[in-house]
Amino acid sequence: MCLPAPHRLSLSLSLQDDQLLTHLTHTHTHTPEHRQLLQHRPTTMAVWDTASLLVGLLVLLHTRGAWATVEVNMEDRVEVFRGDTARLTCMFKSDDGIGGITIIWFCVTRSDERQKIYFQDSTMKIVDRGTQFTDRISVNGTGANGEVVLTINDVRLADELEFICFIKSLTVGSAEGRTKLRVFETPNRPTIEAVQTGVSVNQQSLSKIGVCEVKNGFPKPNITWYRDNTPLRDVQDEVKVVPSITSESSGLFSVKSELSLKVTKEDKDAEFYCEVNYLVPGGTRMTETDRINITVYYPPTAVNVWVQSPVGKIKEGDSIELHCHGNGNTPSSELTISKGDVEHTLEANMLVLHNVTRLNSGNYRCTSLDMDTFEGISGNTTVFVHYLNHAVVIPEDPVQVAQGQELMATCNALSSLQTNTAWFKDGELVSRSHTLILRDATYDSAGTYVCVVTVPEIEGMETSGTLHVDVWGPPEITRPDDTEIEASFESSVDLRCLARGFPSPNITWNTSDGKVLKTTSEKETEAGVQSVVSVYVTSDITAFCNASSENGTDSVTFNIKATIHTTTQVTTTQAIATSSTSLSSATVKAASAIPPKKSKKAPSFRQTLPLSPDEQNIKSIIHTSSCACCHAVVQAHLS
Repeated sequence: MCLPAPHRLSLSLSLQDDQLLTHLTHTHTHTPEHRQLLQHRPTTMAVWDTASLLVGLLVLLHTRGAWATVEVNMEDRVEVFRGDTARLTCMFKSDDGIGGITIIWFCVTRSDERQKIYFQDSTMKIVDRGTQFTDRISVNGTGANGEVVLTINDVRLADELEFICFIKSLTVGSAEGRTKLRVFETPNRPTIEAVQTGVSVNQQSLSKIGVCEVKNGFPKPNITWYRDNTPLRDVQDEVKVVPSITSESSGLFSVKSELSLKVTKEDKDAEFYCEVNYLVPGGTRMTETDRINITVYYPPTAVNVWVQSPVGKIKEGDSIELHCHGNGNTPSSELTISKGDVEHTLEANMLVLHNVTRLNSGNYRCTSLDMDTFEGISGNTTVFVHYLNHAVVIPEDPVQVAQGQELMATCNALSSLQTNTAWFKDGELVSRSHTLILRDATYDSAGTYVCVVTVPEIEGMETSGTLHVDVWGPPEITRPDDTEIEASFESSVDLRCLARGFPSPNITWNTSDGKVLKTTSEKETEAGVQSVVSVYVTSDITAFCNASSENGTDSVTFNIKATIHTTTQVTTTQAIATSSTSLSSATVKAASAIPPKKSKKAPSFRQTLPLSPDEQNIKSIIHTSSCACCHAVVQAHLS
C-alpha cells in the first residue's frame, strides 16, 4: 500500500551533438605502449593531465554556452476515485521550438513493459488502437507552452499504472517523466453481527463475539475491533482477530474480521464495534459500525430476596409479592423460596402469597441452585404480618338503660401495633376513647353506637363493633311544629305522630267524638314509632294521637279547621273575589270512611222581591252545593 510522498522531478540531459561526446571520449586515446609509458609517469604528470582535461571542458562550455537540454517535470502520482476523470500533466523545457518536438505517452503494464498509448508531433496526433485506453484518453495542448495534459475518462481499477511522458527533440536529445495513477473506491458502510447465543464465563476456549464486514473498497480497507473505545489486538489465550479478504469480480475488495475472546463478567456491559480505515485521494478516512452487546452468562455470587409488594408494613389480608434475584444469570440455575420445610417454586423469580395472616410471618430463604454443578447459594429475609383482632364491645349488644341513669361501655381490639379507638353515633363522633360513658340517659341517648379501632401506622387497617342502646321509659311523643291545621272543605289531611320510648309504644288515633281513626301507615325507626292517619275533612275536627306502653302514656291533639272558598261575580269590573266560610259540625269522617251522601236540596228561596247581583251570585253557588248547612245560611240571609 502506497502512501502520499513528496513530488519528485524526472530530468534527463543530452549533449547537442554526439561529436562532442566522442571528442571527449577519444581525445586521450592511448595505445598499449603508450599506456605502458604512462604507467611510469610521475604522479604530478597525471594530476596535470586531469586538471588540463577539466579546464578544457570548462573552456569549451564557456565558449559554446550551456549545453542544450530537454527537461521533463511531472507529479509523482495522481489520485482519483474510480469513475472520475484523471489528468496527468507533463511539463517540459527544450531549446527547440515545438516544430522539433515529439511527444509520446506510455503506460507500464503489470508485466513491467512499456505500452505506447499516444503519439504526437508537429504534424499529427494519434491515439494507439487496441489498448485499454483507446476510447478513453485525450491529450490537451500542442506543447507550445511547454505543457501537455493526458486526460483519462471513466477511470477504472485496472488503470492504476505508471504513465510515462517521453519528449524527444530533433537537436538536443530526449527526456521522460513518470507519474503513477492511483485509483480509489469508497467501500460500503461496514456491518457488524453479534453472536446470537449467550457466552459463558466458564467456557474454557475463546468464545466468538461477532463478525465485522466491509464490502467493495479499493485498495483493501482495514478493520480494527474495539471494546469500549479500546482497540483489541491479538493476545494469546485472550483475544483473537481473524481477518479474511475477498477479491470481487469487479476488482474491489471485501474484508471480514471475526473476533473471539475469553469473556469475563465485566463484558456483559461492554460495547463492541469495528473501525474501518480506507484510503481516498489525498488521505485516509474512517468509519465505524454500530455498537453491539453480548449476553454473558455467569454464576451468582450473592442472592437477594425481598418483599416487593406491599411497600412498608404488611397487614393481614394483604397479598405479599416476594422477589428473589441472584447476581448471576446462568440458564442452568434454579431459584426456590422456602419457609421452614415448605418449599415454593418461583414463577418469573416471584412468589405471591394471597390473603396472608399472622401465620405467614417468619423467615423466608431463597436458594439459587446450579443444576450443572449442583452448587447453591442462598439469601434470607424476614416477613412480619401485622394483625388487628375483631373489636370486642362490653356489655354485649343490645343494652338497656333507664332514663336518668348512666351507661359505660368499652371497646378493645388486640393488635401488633398501637391502636386508636373512637365511638360514633349516626355518623358523628361522640368519644375518642375506648370507653363510652352515657350520663343521665335520655331518649336522645338511645340508638346504635359504632366503635372504630384503627392502626395509625397502616392505612386501611381497622376493625369495628356496635352497641345498640335502648333507654327504658314511658312514651314520649315528639311535638309537631303545628297542631292547628286549616284545611279546605272535602279535602284529605295526613296527620303524623312520632313517639319514642322503651318498650316501643303503641299508637292509636281517635276524634273528639270518640271515633277511632284507622292508621294509614306505621313504622318503627331509630327515632321511634311513626304513625300516619289520613282524615277526610267535612267539618272542623279534633283528632288525638295516643302513645302507650307498660311504662305510661302520652298524647297530642290536632285541631283541623274546615274552610270553604266562594267566588263573587262583580258585574262592573268582571273581577272574581274569593271568600272563606268556616263550617262547624260535630260530625267527623275518617278518610277511609265513605263520604256521607249528599243531603236533599233545600226549599226554594222566596223571590217576591228582586234579588241583587250579589244575592243572585250566592244563590247560584248554593244550587251547585250539596252542603245543607250552606243552604240554611244563605236562606237566612235572603230572608
